Amino acid sequence: MPDILVIGSLNADLVVRAPHFPQPGETISGEDLQVIPGGKGANQAVAAARLGASVSMLGRVGDDNFGNFLLDNLKSNHVDSQLVQRDDASTGTAIIVVDSSGQNSIVLSPGANGKVSSTDVNHAPFPAGGLLLLQLEIPTPTVLAAAQRAKENNLRVILNPAPAKELPAELIALADFIIPNESELSLLTDLPVNDISSAETAAQQLIEHGAHNVIVTVGSNGALAVTRDETAHIASFKVEVVDTTAAGDAFIGGFATALLQNKSLEDSVRYGCACGALATTKFGAQPSLPTKEEVENLFHTQGRDDLASTG
Repeated sequence: MPDILVIGSLNADLVVRAPHFPQPGETISGEDLQVIPGGKGANQAVAAARLGASVSMLGRVGDDNFGNFLLDNLKSNHVDSQLVQRDDASTGTAIIVVDSSGQNSIVLSPGANGKVSSTDVNHAPFPAGGLLLLQLEIPTPTVLAAAQRAKENNLRVILNPAPAKELPAELIALADFIIPNESELSLLTDLPVNDISSAETAAQQLIEHGAHNVIVTVGSNGALAVTRDETAHIASFKVEVVDTTAAGDAFIGGFATALLQNKSLEDSVRYGCACGALATTKFGAQPSLPTKEEVENLFHTQGRDDLASTG
């Protein structure tokens, strides 16, 4: 059985680089269209697999060429795709514009991702003692059912509440680790989040509402790990940003992989920061996800070889 089960989305990313985001009614010229494997679920599955974790993916794709493309990509990245079903809906797609600073703007068409159901979850084997990775690009009731089954099977649950939406209190309480970015944390708590201090305040409120551990990714400022007992700010790594797409997914794949190796919470967050930073140095979602060797090299150049290995 795999160490990590990912239940979530698989998308074909239709990506165009442009000098800036178009304003309403504005037409601008961009570079050539690229079709890149993506989807937050698949991104996190591939991220963990490239770092050496044993990973299985549950989701749905359409019975179309994009579906073939995404399944082939999982296989080439050593992700077990036996739990990915073909659906009569179209494969999920994401239309992504990347501006000259590497920031992105995304429109999702869920397609088959919207058909992932509680029945899919209930019929799937869950690896006892491992990790379950969840996001919100599939229906929320399915995410909740997956978290419930995880607890029945002694899995720790990592919930990435993205795209941002309100969550049922039960789902917040079932997650061992909730990993939002600043805007997602702001929506979850209805509090402004624009710096480290406000992120800590909002994360503490989420803890008071039943969360166990909240890890806030704050871009180039790294991440903030908040528990009931302590708060730690972990700095990121200085890199040249090309495209921020999938940086959060790379962080989660790295964090999960380190956690499986019994690293401390702070060291697992630091490993995730390294993965997220490296993902911003390349264009595209899954093509940017780093390998274990690339992460080890980054730690080596920063003089932190003690943190580089994930087993």
